[in-house]
Amino acid sequence: MYPLQLDVAGRRVVVVGGGPVAARRATPLVDAGAEVQVIAPYLCEPLAELVAAGRVTWSPRDYTGGDLDGAWLVHTATGDARVDDAVAAAADAQRTWCVRADDAARSAAWTPAVARVGDVLVAVTAGGDPRRAVRLRNAVQTALETGELPLRRTRRDGRGSVALVGGGPGHTGLITTRGRQLLAAADVVVVDRLGPRALLAELDDDVEVIDVGKTPGHHPVPQHEINRLLVEHAQLGKQVVRLKGGDPFVLGRGGEEAAACRAAGVPVEVIPGVTSAIAVPAAAGIPVTHRGLAKQFTVVSGHEGLNWAHLAGTEGTLVFLMGVSLLADTAAQLVAHGMDPDTPAAVVEDGFGPRQRVTTAPLSGIAAAAREAGAQPPAVIVVGDVAALATA
Repeated sequence: MYPLQLDVAGRRVVVVGGGPVAARRATPLVDAGAEVQVIAPYLCEPLAELVAAGRVTWSPRDYTGGDLDGAWLVHTATGDARVDDAVAAAADAQRTWCVRADDAARSAAWTPAVARVGDVLVAVTAGGDPRRAVRLRNAVQTALETGELPLRRTRRDGRGSVALVGGGPGHTGLITTRGRQLLAAADVVVVDRLGPRALLAELDDDVEVIDVGKTPGHHPVPQHEINRLLVEHAQLGKQVVRLKGGDPFVLGRGGEEAAACRAAGVPVEVIPGVTSAIAVPAAAGIPVTHRGLAKQFTVVSGHEGLNWAHLAGTEGTLVFLMGVSLLADTAAQLVAHGMDPDTPAAVVEDGFGPRQRVTTAPLSGIAAAAREAGAQPPAVIVVGDVAALATA
């Protein structure tokens, strides 16, 4: 057998048959830009939808001689061996490749099971055993989607781009499959301190990793310099991943980075991540909403300059990010502006990490409890009745 990819865009392809198998053959042909004609007295629903959308033409009748004239490729899937025999014979006579759905051994061409991620396509055949091919295809598809297979280009096309990838709260299993794909294809990775850094060990040796991690009070690479790095590397034709903790657009300055890329004419893709505002409390058994306790939650940057009167009167759960150093002031301000000092509160350190720990106390005593425990960032602070549900 000789494997081959075909460019069918703008070329006539005939599909004989109107059932589900014919629909499975026609759909990828249409997606590839082929001019598909379906010949069948009746159509199944997927084919009827393609016809209604104007994506295929339909001849509502049985196959007759001459139907294959001008066709570059033929698929026959009528379920009637005599008709499929006639279609295959006619195709063979005019030297047109024909794929038979009923009998692979008598077919002149075969359609493989296909795994596809982005511009990567893997075709799988399995010695005439379609179920085996599908199982293999599914395994390859999963490996492609999770970034386990090498997706990185070795021949660059000169078109650089930036992907702002939300890496989740730090656990390698909590990044999205799209994020893993882009990381596996990256030439340059600009990484935060709280991103899933263990994934960097899986990158090729020549992938450039730029550490721009920030710690409280120490920002060695200012934001404008991060923006410049993203744009500069993309303009060199490289695939750049900005690997961030949590979600890029939840107190992550991803909006600024996306704006800088767009202003420079650099294509940018934003990959949402599992925000630590939800995930880290969950790691400690704290749901940010819970029937009978909280119908809503508010995510707050735990820095100065907040509207304390508004926050103290907010119903539901308050979730503070980056607020350990100002915890005493946060608690005092909330109480001073009317929040019940007995409101449950929790500090969850290093969610999903090796140092994960939760400290709970009433709002009036949470700062002292955290200080006694030696609580350190990164940590998420939860204030509200749901904090009493902490289990870890």
